[in-house]
Amino acid sequence: MVTSPVRIQGSNPVHLPQTLESLRHGPRQAYAGLPKTPLFGTDGIRGKVGELLTASLALEVGFWAGQLFKATAAQAGPVILGQDSRNSSDMLSTALTAGLTTAGLEVWNLGLCPTPCVSFLTAQTGAMGGVMISASHNPPEDNGIKFFGANGTKLSKEAAKQIEAGLRGELGSPVTMPHHWGQYHSRPRLIQRYQQALQESLPPNLDFRGLRIVLDLAWGASVYLAPAVFRALGAEVICLHEQPDGDRINVNCGSTHLALLQEAVQRHQADLGFAFDGDADRVMAMDSQGREVNGDYILYFWGQELQNKQQLPDQLIVATVMANLGFERAWEQRGGRFLRTAVGDQHVQAAMFETGAMLGGEQSGHILCHHHSFSGDGLQTALHLTALVKQAGVTLSELVEESFRPYPQLLRNVRVEDRDRRLHWQDCDLLTYAIAQAEKELGDQGRILVRASGTEPLIRVMVEAAELNVAEYWTNNLVQKVQQYLAV
Repeated sequence: MVTSPVRIQGSNPVHLPQTLESLRHGPRQAYAGLPKTPLFGTDGIRGKVGELLTASLALEVGFWAGQLFKATAAQAGPVILGQDSRNSSDMLSTALTAGLTTAGLEVWNLGLCPTPCVSFLTAQTGAMGGVMISASHNPPEDNGIKFFGANGTKLSKEAAKQIEAGLRGELGSPVTMPHHWGQYHSRPRLIQRYQQALQESLPPNLDFRGLRIVLDLAWGASVYLAPAVFRALGAEVICLHEQPDGDRINVNCGSTHLALLQEAVQRHQADLGFAFDGDADRVMAMDSQGREVNGDYILYFWGQELQNKQQLPDQLIVATVMANLGFERAWEQRGGRFLRTAVGDQHVQAAMFETGAMLGGEQSGHILCHHHSFSGDGLQTALHLTALVKQAGVTLSELVEESFRPYPQLLRNVRVEDRDRRLHWQDCDLLTYAIAQAEKELGDQGRILVRASGTEPLIRVMVEAAELNVAEYWTNNLVQKVQQYLAV
């Protein structure tokens, strides 16, 4: 492939594909190799590096995102860029920067940082937009690109479609090229503003002295920041997987693999444990007995606190279809309202804006509290749950005991490599019939949710029932049907 040197300010020359020269002369033909299905999923663009995600694609994504930012931003400003610790993140960062600067935009690179840090600084610095390079909880060989608008919220589906239309050569009007190239600046010190904001969001004069806390940092984006914040507040901190490691990020650790956190909490007789995912926009907690405390519990506890302070409009919590039925019924018994959305924090966010709700989130640990930010933030959630425990003067275990009894809920993943078959699974009449029959048998004593993952090649089957043996029966039944009809 022919390459030409591109100099990014403050760095050595980087060789990128000749696509740069052609980008200057848009409109362009469609970028070759794009899937027929939409490129943007539930959380930006995500896939295996070297297959879906390449330097060439990232460069053009950056260019077309730059066009969108210029067209929609109220004022000129930089683009905030952050990344997780994956080995491919530097490559994608360089390529995206080349595309953004080709579009004439200024890029402020934070380096390694959590996704909510990018969201916060995008909103606080007058930026035109933000970009995070991460595949969240996915394995090391994957990566992703997600965008934020000037207000720090994730781009809408309509905005994402505009970027994709540029990639597919579907824009009818010519692209106006800038009269100058954009510039690149390294800005890691800006992360300190985010750290300060996290601490200031807590009740004044509160500290965590006397608490022993285990943090599983998943070899990812929170390895430096999370321990620093908890220690600054006086906690005794024990860290697991505390270095950035692109080969091991999320591997048998973090928010989706809690066994090591559980063992460490019990071995060190800790008061609390927290496990972040690779980009730290979600968190799962562990009580002193080694019991998982997921997003449903966190929403219930935080909702109680806001309800008692009369800071929860209409007593409303927004959750997703994955939220446990026991949580929903317990919240309603407190006089609260409960609204379910599709899976994905952007759906929760949209419902919160529409209804005026101040608290929402997912069972997986994505929690949104509009009193503090417009982004799911694992570190902020962990800090506020710790503050709640400290102020209540009880253990997290006691809070769990006094909350609600969850219905047995089983989640199984079935790998379906065929992207088109996976995303259009509802077209399989035999499978939809089997699901309808199972729902009829369960009645109001349970729920069934079958959906395609927006981030991985998986069909997720969730069954919830009042009795565990019933949930097990229908989970096994439907997993077998998915394997039989789709995973062939």
